[in-house]
Amino acid sequence: MKLQSDPHSGANTITGYGDGYVEINKTPYSHAVLLSSDGEILEWPVKSFDALTTADFSQMAAIKPELIIIGTGTRQRFPGPELLKPLIDAKIGFEIMNSQAACRTYNILVGEGRQVLLALIVEAL
Repeated sequence: MKLQSDPHSGANTITGYGDGYVEINKTPYSHAVLLSSDGEILEWPVKSFDALTTADFSQMAAIKPELIIIGTGTRQRFPGPELLKPLIDAKIGFEIMNSQAACRTYNILVGEGRQVLLALIVEAL
């Protein structure tokens, strides 16, 4: 799937998503990423949804975004409350969806000028 971005915004945007990859600013990545609109693209050491730990959510909270979009892979899955505790304690809003929907939502929010963090698990479809 190709996604359209605003080439004049200067923000990090998702330009494509497919089987085993995400394309950010027209560069493909085959691993999980943490991505903010104006920060660097970070490799996120999460291999799958089942591998998520509290430390992964603490890493997200430390970035202090306005909102976090969590893409859980090929299907929507919900982390347990013990994993989400760092986000709840930091009073950071979050949305959980499959990774394809997370990419679209991230681009919309970035286009609105929101300070959003995308935590994206990349899996083969």
